[in-house]
Amino acid sequence: MQMRLAEILAVLEPCLVRCLGEGDPQVRGMAYDSRQVEPGNLFACFVGETSDGHQYAAKAAESGARLVLCEREIEGLAVPQIIVRNTLKALMLLAHAWRKQCQAKVIGLTGTCGKTTAKEMLAAILALHGKTAKSFVNHNNQLGMAHGILNTEGDEQYWVFEAGISNPHDMDELGSMLLPDYALILNIGPGHTEGLGDMGVAWHKTRLLTHLSEGGVGIVSADYPELVWKAMGTHISPLVFFSAQAGAIGGKNDCANFCQYLGENEAGQGRYRLVLEGSESTVLCPLAASYAAENICAVALTCHLLGLPLATIQAGLANFENPPQRFRRRKLGRHLVIDDTYNANPLSMQRMLMAAHALGKPLVCLLGEMRELGREAEACHRELGRQLAALAPSLIFWKGGHGADLKQGLTSAGYSGPLLMLDGSVDVARSLADFLQKADKRDGITLLAKGSRANALEQELALAEEVLQGEQHVL
Repeated sequence: MQMRLAEILAVLEPCLVRCLGEGDPQVRGMAYDSRQVEPGNLFACFVGETSDGHQYAAKAAESGARLVLCEREIEGLAVPQIIVRNTLKALMLLAHAWRKQCQAKVIGLTGTCGKTTAKEMLAAILALHGKTAKSFVNHNNQLGMAHGILNTEGDEQYWVFEAGISNPHDMDELGSMLLPDYALILNIGPGHTEGLGDMGVAWHKTRLLTHLSEGGVGIVSADYPELVWKAMGTHISPLVFFSAQAGAIGGKNDCANFCQYLGENEAGQGRYRLVLEGSESTVLCPLAASYAAENICAVALTCHLLGLPLATIQAGLANFENPPQRFRRRKLGRHLVIDDTYNANPLSMQRMLMAAHALGKPLVCLLGEMRELGREAEACHRELGRQLAALAPSLIFWKGGHGADLKQGLTSAGYSGPLLMLDGSVDVARSLADFLQKADKRDGITLLAKGSRANALEQELALAEEVLQGEQHVL
């Protein structure tokens, strides 16, 4: 963002209380953490549970902020301050205004799982073709999107932003800020359903399509019937569909754009059959699992519709590096550790379990509660138990709530293996070491760690990795 004070005041007129200070400074970018202020920034003050940004405004000015956006007057401030009724609403207005000034092709993407990976993959490919801006990490709520938009420079060729929702109004607020030229919906499943009400995940996700810019294109997975139905119900045109369910190699698929996992090559990269509008090719990606076909197809199709050559798409996929704590694979001797501890919902949990099981080694699961499922939580955890039982893991660790529901699902599906609840009475390191002493470990194990962010499973994973790191020397 590069805007003068007078321009900002015009944009914020609907929520403006008053402006204090002199001059008409030009601001560049914004921050809401005084430790991250860069010279020329707008500093936005928020009142949180444990801190009040208004108390850090003077520090932000000392660090180079030229303008402060706040909800009450701050005495003795050396830079102009704009007082508004709601800081977040003001930032959203600014983000919308800045978006309309910029000429970048804007891609907005959403889905129940895989958003951040797809965003990073898409941005990595587009960056080979032109200057690209993207969401910060997974900052995909209203503040995160506004912050990301307002920190673009305005001369990018592409923007890639993910949209995450937890409440009924979220997608409309995110979509109205972003006004995407391409709206990509990866998938749907139970996730963050606690606050969404009765309309359903598919309805809320497809709200992004209704905020397409003029001439915009919707890109939607054809593999979820309810999603297809809701997308068609928006009457947005054109809608382009893709699929990761192509059937057997050489088999037919009604969708003109699809991708299929073909297994690993000798270097450990995943091989994928990719068909885009009738043109078939093979692509490689460090993500070697069937679940990744969905992301690869969605991303490749989006790039194809943007006019990127196949060679650029192939190069970007081949060199892609998965974000931290998202199916990160690490070898420890004969053992394989999969770190997917960033977050979890029923769809992503199922996919990671299937991918880990497909590796063929005895499976040890370090799992945590799936949060924000509301009234669906008990049923989802029982279903997770049934899915786990079908995979016959050698050992399951569980952290967080709904352990009884998980156990009920396991038992109903015939699982009789060890289930250890991490409630303070179980030592992960000792329990894993004991298991390894008794187990046939000639080929090693696969350890999958996955759970919702609140479980902080990376702590237990670090202890488990220490055991595996030491154990590999005595195999």
